[in-house]
Amino acid sequence: MPFAASYSKYPDLQEAIKLVCNEINAELKGQTPDLTFAFVSHDHADQFERIAELLAETLGTRTLLGCTGEMIAGGSEEIETGPAISVWSGMLPNAELDTFHLKFSQTADGIMCVGFPDNLSDGVDDVRVVFVLGEPFSSVPKSILDRLADELPGVPVIGGMASGAQQPGDNRLFLNDLCLTDGAIGVVVRGGPAIRSVVSQGCRPIGERFIVTKSDQNLVFELGGKLAMDRLHELYPSLPEHDQKLVREGLHLGIAMNEYQESFERGDFLIANVIGADPDKGKIAIGNHVRVGQTVRFHVRDADTADEDLNELLATDRDTNSAMVKAALLFTCNGRGTRLFPRPNHDVEVIQSILGPIPLAGFFAQGELGPVSNRNYIHGFTASIALFE
Repeated sequence: MPFAASYSKYPDLQEAIKLVCNEINAELKGQTPDLTFAFVSHDHADQFERIAELLAETLGTRTLLGCTGEMIAGGSEEIETGPAISVWSGMLPNAELDTFHLKFSQTADGIMCVGFPDNLSDGVDDVRVVFVLGEPFSSVPKSILDRLADELPGVPVIGGMASGAQQPGDNRLFLNDLCLTDGAIGVVVRGGPAIRSVVSQGCRPIGERFIVTKSDQNLVFELGGKLAMDRLHELYPSLPEHDQKLVREGLHLGIAMNEYQESFERGDFLIANVIGADPDKGKIAIGNHVRVGQTVRFHVRDADTADEDLNELLATDRDTNSAMVKAALLFTCNGRGTRLFPRPNHDVEVIQSILGPIPLAGFFAQGELGPVSNRNYIHGFTASIALFE
């Protein structure tokens, strides 16, 4: 097999890494992996500085990326509490891997992001994917995505923001032999096996669609010529009691990705969280910029919808691609797991049931990166999955 993955809940990190790497080496039959991802829980905080060293000694991978996670995924299990490390390795024949460490600073012209490879835009047609892992207290995902949109248009960006820390400096990023406390890391993958993406936002639309008639960046003032809050007040009483409860728990606004469609249903929208409202002025604030003229529709999320969405997207990917999936990386939201679903291990079990059994590793992120309609975004409550042919 060109891919292998293993995980351990053993409390001794050195022993856990030894067990995990031995399993991976056996699967790869002693070959040195080209790319390795490692995700570790904060229960191993006292050993964070040794992770890269221990993995290099035992696995000898050419390229290592990883981060800390509030919860860790491996195989068919999602470890939501206790010590855990999940490691994934792959052989990527004919692939070129360019790693980077980004730093951010505030300037008079806005956020400056430095550290991308000098040859970032070279061979755009050969770039399979850019993987990015960020530290949420010290990085700005939008500036990363804007730069990559300019330099590598149409290339999927997949990854997530490290999670589990309560304050700056407690998360970690792992890049080759480095253990970092800030910024963002990543790798540009040129050539090698094809890599597909599935992004499950897990929402369904409610009510009718509207045209944005007044907005400012992420503030929505008017929908169809009426105050945004008035539209919401009109919608709420018409909803069944279950949907009213979902609105109270967390409302979302879907922004249509193609404004020229005749109809708009689930999957046709980029989902933005409603993060605030001003009843006096009738405006709402969302997690993405929206412009006048765009089509939008309110959305809600629940376990049944998220389950159906992930199942449908993975089944569609399987049925529309002739090449079989050989491995997967999962970047799912720390608001999923048993915080959303009635049973544990939901996302990994769905992936394995539809595409598996395959080597899989991942973590629960504080923001997920992935493409929707060929544009990359930072998401919430989303499962972003990389599928390796």
